Amino acid sequence: MSVRSTVLHVDMDAFYVGVELRRRPELVGRPVLVGGATRGVVLSASYQARESGVEGGMPMTRARRLCPQAVVLPPDFEAYAETSRGVFAIFEAITPGVEPMSIDEAFLDVSGSTRLLGSPARIGELIRAKVFDEQGITCSVGIGPSKFVAKLASSAAKPDGLHEVAPDRVVEFLHPLPVTAIWGVGEATAEKLHRLGLRTVADLAYLPKTTLQRGLGVHLGGLLADLAWGRDNRAVTARPAERSIGSEHTFGRDTDDAEVVRRELLRMADRTTSRMRAAGMLGRSVVITVRFADYSQLTRTGSLRTPTDGTKEVYARAIALWESLGLARARVRKVGVRVAGLVPAAEAYCQPELTEPEHGWRDAERAMDAAIARFGPRAVRRAALG
Repeated sequence: MSVRSTVLHVDMDAFYVGVELRRRPELVGRPVLVGGATRGVVLSASYQARESGVEGGMPMTRARRLCPQAVVLPPDFEAYAETSRGVFAIFEAITPGVEPMSIDEAFLDVSGSTRLLGSPARIGELIRAKVFDEQGITCSVGIGPSKFVAKLASSAAKPDGLHEVAPDRVVEFLHPLPVTAIWGVGEATAEKLHRLGLRTVADLAYLPKTTLQRGLGVHLGGLLADLAWGRDNRAVTARPAERSIGSEHTFGRDTDDAEVVRRELLRMADRTTSRMRAAGMLGRSVVITVRFADYSQLTRTGSLRTPTDGTKEVYARAIALWESLGLARARVRKVGVRVAGLVPAAEAYCQPELTEPEHGWRDAERAMDAAIARFGPRAVRRAALG
């Protein structure tokens, strides 16, 4: 743990909803949900919807019962990925010490940036301003001497705020919090702690470590005892680039129509390769996932002849994998297409197909990408691939 508060946790506020409100400003202030209209789960909920008890990951049917006045929007993963890249470009211009946690949050170590950019709080405000000015969404920033404290501080800052915890105020900040605020405390662990009469972090902190370890195990008990006093020595570690890109779709109703599945595989291949082209990446293998009505799932992987970002090649491999399953009238709930083994396009050797025209599928696909970027995801739709 740092003797200074130089660890930032930056988290976008209701990220998917924020991106949607950027292009639908008339919905600002209203309860908004992003997810499937009937089947599936809530991917993101505005703070107005959360006031009705809606949470991310909740079945959409339940969410609509809790908040019937909510506006439900379909997800646009390409827009979210593009916005995420813009946000992370802001982070990386501030410090090389960026540890992504998801598409919309990261830890930043700004210890090497304070001389040029000012205090961690000033850097946090700079990030918030840049994210809003350049990407049109809001974020919350937590600042602390460790990752654990910084993440809790960002929760305290939400929505659209900044909260800094100085090293000498860590205990004062942590101890009033419920035990469920601590990393590693899920429902089962919380129930065990409650049975021991432990409700707050302070209760946990003053329990002898050996007692905690007897109740929870040596590792978890010791970890929670340390975290209750803010002891967290994990460094911010920059992670390697994304190794796969994919898309998936849950059908409104389970289907046993193979043609419907094929069309959806085409749409998922198109969406995935569009994201790859936007990221400047090629892939070496294709993975399809099929979930059935009984929630069982199959996954198949196949190699590509050469690294590619082409929809035609990815779709052809996905269809071959689908047909290899030999499914006859199986009821399908969800399908997904993912491309793995990503390499930067600038670094990959790609042997063109001898039969492919010089200006063929890829030129058409890039033109489609440009049209979608300009006019929206419904500007161009594929009919089929020959």
